[in-house]
Amino acid sequence: MKNKLTIFTFAVPKIIVPMTKLSVNINKIATLRNARGGKLPDVVLAATRSEIFGADGITVHPRPDERHITFQDVSDLKKAIKTEFNIEGYPSDSFLQLVKNANPDQVTLVPDPPHVKTSNAGWDVESNFEFLKETISFFKDLNIRTSIFIDTDLKQIELAKNTGADRIELYTEGYATLYASDKNKAVEPYVVAANYAKEIGLGINAGHDLSLENLAFFSQSIPFLDEVSIGHALISDALYLGLENTIGLYKNALK
Repeated sequence: MKNKLTIFTFAVPKIIVPMTKLSVNINKIATLRNARGGKLPDVVLAATRSEIFGADGITVHPRPDERHITFQDVSDLKKAIKTEFNIEGYPSDSFLQLVKNANPDQVTLVPDPPHVKTSNAGWDVESNFEFLKETISFFKDLNIRTSIFIDTDLKQIELAKNTGADRIELYTEGYATLYASDKNKAVEPYVVAANYAKEIGLGINAGHDLSLENLAFFSQSIPFLDEVSIGHALISDALYLGLENTIGLYKNALK
């Protein structure tokens, strides 16, 4: 009787990388409303429709002068949002109290002085280490995930980890500025920074000037990116393309 050859086959397990989440920053909706006064466009309606259209979260960045998102907006949004709620801002006493009352899923600490139009730098964690550590401890006692807005400097990222932060949010203006002329050079420091952050146990978010033009390449270059927060470009695109279609296009860019 001839020996039978038994062939064993083994299934190679697939490594599934979770898709990067899209958090829609609705500050510009509030800016448009405040330009006229009244309630149009409706900030809460914009947020809940964004969720229906596929947004994984909603981001707001209230400022002390309430020039776009107001403190009342934060309260109203907390009652309505069913996905993740992310509140960005400088950790002043009033901001800490606002976040405590709203109890969002995530707070992103941004080093903005009150007068600036938009975020324009990451934290100098070294110079603000004790302040950030104390602030993060306050939020962690409330079970709120914490993220520090930061540049790609590896020393600053290591210090961010030492503050007790759960994540960093990479400040991506530099990438967006250089993207058109040399996208590989533009993304290189972010890939290095993200790999290092992942290696030391930090989650990785990103935001600022990400758009339909540059988002897909950034996402492909950092496939383990947890979340992007996008407002200005997304809301601008929605004026031409519609909010539902625009969110679908941004989500597709993250696949």
